[in-house]
Amino acid sequence: MAAEKSLKLVGFSGSPYVARARVALNLKRIDFEFVVEEFGKKSELLIESNPVYKKVPVLIHRGKPICESLVILHYIDEVWAAAGPPILPADPYDRATARFWAAYIDDKLPAQSSVLFIDQADEEEKEEAKIKLVQVLEPLEEAFKKCSGGNNFFGGDTIGYIDIALGSYLGWIKAVEIIAGIKLLDEAKIPCLVEWADCFCSSDAVKGVIDVNEMVEFIKLTRSLIQGAADSPSN
Repeated sequence: MAAEKSLKLVGFSGSPYVARARVALNLKRIDFEFVVEEFGKKSELLIESNPVYKKVPVLIHRGKPICESLVILHYIDEVWAAAGPPILPADPYDRATARFWAAYIDDKLPAQSSVLFIDQADEEEKEEAKIKLVQVLEPLEEAFKKCSGGNNFFGGDTIGYIDIALGSYLGWIKAVEIIAGIKLLDEAKIPCLVEWADCFCSSDAVKGVIDVNEMVEFIKLTRSLIQGAADSPSN
């Protein structure tokens, strides 16, 4: 890997957004220091580095912070353009298309998932949430067919921008399947995405980043924090 002693990534492994930066840096074969934040708390480094949103991930390169996961992907691709495969397509239309689908993913996937984080959700609520999430994934099935050109990834024969944007949620999606006892990656409805997910998770750049068991524990922790906040007496 290329030596980058001044490169730090602030985040925690349960975050799909942090996963994006980790996968991108792995793709580019760039060494970095992973500064782990404690979930539910904000370190001084995080607050100083991202005073506006105070959220992870933050990439700190030569003392300068870069915030927001998709912005970080652009930065990595531009700064280390010669290292590893490109993340964004070279063609302007293809780049615009990749940005569109990344924005769609961040707009739709989290918005339709909240009920699955609620421990008390009944079977009817789970089924409704499942239907809505599969409906979000179905357009991505068609996008994959167009963008991949018959190859394994949205980016063609290598992982690209849409792959990272969507793939960062795979740990969460598979963990929700286990916890909620539902099927989201349904071979009957989205066969191309199911095959793509296997290819993505098998990549050397992704191994060790997307950990389903770790995500199961993360979701349980998130639920307990949400429940604890709800049980706390109001002032």
